[in-house]
Amino acid sequence: MSGRRVAVLGGGGWGTALAQVTARAGNEVALWARDPAVVSAINTARRNPRYLSDLTLDPAVRATADLAAAVTAAEAVLLAVPAQTVRGLAAALAATGVAPTTAVICAKGLEIGSGKLLSEVLGESLPGWLVAVLSGPSFAGETAAGVPTAVTVAADSLARAGDLSACFGTPSFRPYASDDVIGVEVAGAVKNVIAIAAGIAAGLGFGDNTRAALITRGLAEIARFAVALGGRAETVMGLAGVGDMVLTCASMQSRNTQFGRAVGAGTAVATLRAPPAPVVEGVASAAAVVARARTAGVDMPIAEAVDAVVNHGADLAATLERLLARPLRPEDHR
Repeated sequence: MSGRRVAVLGGGGWGTALAQVTARAGNEVALWARDPAVVSAINTARRNPRYLSDLTLDPAVRATADLAAAVTAAEAVLLAVPAQTVRGLAAALAATGVAPTTAVICAKGLEIGSGKLLSEVLGESLPGWLVAVLSGPSFAGETAAGVPTAVTVAADSLARAGDLSACFGTPSFRPYASDDVIGVEVAGAVKNVIAIAAGIAAGLGFGDNTRAALITRGLAEIARFAVALGGRAETVMGLAGVGDMVLTCASMQSRNTQFGRAVGAGTAVATLRAPPAPVVEGVASAAAVVARARTAGVDMPIAEAVDAVVNHGADLAATLERLLARPLRPEDHR
């Protein structure tokens, strides 16, 4: 599928990185950004002045602020915007009247309020479109720089996922195909919540033992939730699950881990979220995940603890005490 026209929607760091790797794979890329100054700088200086500003963009990347122009004739449309803006962007896409094509979700989260997966949001907003998801351990800067990176691309069949892998794949960017859209989405959304927990633990002064426990028990929560929503537990053992959890929970490059660490060190959540603070996807996702999990009857104690602290002002010490006082159970408890 390489050598095609691809639209990347979102002029942030992840959108810029995806535009670069997609162009490297031999595609013509239209990068849509809201800010005309960003569009102008990309087209004239070959750089995004706000994100990854040291990166010289491939000549095949052309920026535009015109959404309809970006997506017209595109064979794949990558949505690289914050999770809570996906519904609005999908509505804008529908309003362009462009013919249905493949929408690839590149955000990680559930929609707050509805608790819906982003694939469910697109299914409502873009009828007739094929919905896929790209997720996995991939910091934008390293991906754009050509550091060897592996991710998962999921679609409704392995054949369609394989076509997308061929579109984006290069020697340094390796998308592995999956047909478990739900499992990949759930893993990407919940790992941000667990990363906040790992950051809080670090901010409290806990060590590697605690981080390892949070990663492992967090993966158990993700697997239970994925299965309840129709995904597969084994997907959580792949790049979108274990891979992304290890990366995000162990690195201070992660906004979610940075946020959690600051909370654990005593900084008020309101201070950390005040403009112009960057979007921390795990905060909104925590509320959406917990609400959906309760409806589905899924036990997610780590996610519930994070939600209580970051969204409901719960006392951190008391929440931690309750979490650690939970009864011991068999490790394979479902």
